[in-house]
Amino acid sequence: MLDYPALLALSEVLRRGSFEAAAQALSFTPSAISQRIRGLEDRHGTALVDRGPPLRGTEAGLRLTAHLQQVRLLETQLSPATQSGPPVIGIAVNADSLATWALPPLVQTPGLIDLIIDDQDHAQDWLKSGQVSAAITSDSRPVTGCDTVPLGKMRYRATASPEFMARYMPNGVDANSLSRAPSLSFNAKDGLQNRWTQQLVGRRLALPLHRIPSSQAFAEAARLGLGWGMNPEVMVARDLESGSLIDLAPQLPLDVPLVWQIARLTAPALAPLTEAIKKAARNQLRS
Repeated sequence: MLDYPALLALSEVLRRGSFEAAAQALSFTPSAISQRIRGLEDRHGTALVDRGPPLRGTEAGLRLTAHLQQVRLLETQLSPATQSGPPVIGIAVNADSLATWALPPLVQTPGLIDLIIDDQDHAQDWLKSGQVSAAITSDSRPVTGCDTVPLGKMRYRATASPEFMARYMPNGVDANSLSRAPSLSFNAKDGLQNRWTQQLVGRRLALPLHRIPSSQAFAEAARLGLGWGMNPEVMVARDLESGSLIDLAPQLPLDVPLVWQIARLTAPALAPLTEAIKKAARNQLRS
């Protein structure tokens, strides 16, 4: 039998990042929180918290907290008297979707949100680990125990400022100019620029790159001439119309299919959120 009050203490410690913050949230002393977690660790025979710094959950600790939140989410479908407080719902979303269309539907989440920002090609990994209940991902292969809902395609455009084009690509966009011109990359998982250049020139290039881990700053960096990058068409449409950004190859957009994957066990509790995600996607994504 799991000790759910102790699991709640563990969850708050990991979510808030310290024993003191968890104690304040639960109206306990830090010593009481520590004793509950120590008891859990003794019972399970393994460490649940890596005390760092920074403090973080071990694999076993994250697995237990994911179980707790799943139980609390299921409780929302029962009588309010059975609920031990609002559930914390983990959702993995790629940054570009969050910046353009996916934030408003999250209002329909029946609890508190723990949002994981990850590349659409890797968001599925969070579902596999059980740390999130749903994810927007580009992989349509269903994770075991999950349902998959196709959402549509997000169109990207390779964009740069006129000044950048004049400096680095005065003779056009080709393998030679792309190998010299600084590109923009969201993080190490961002493969959009490489995917697009391979489609354009027929081979993979070693692109010089800047790391810009923010969708808004990524687009602004392109406007300022820091580099070229793949920006969501909906985000830079006005820039392309005004000429503050130039499409490197208007005939070659990059369409990335997106799907909503949701854990089947908690899907009924998240049905309003799923409907809101589907509606927003119909309005913003390409079919």
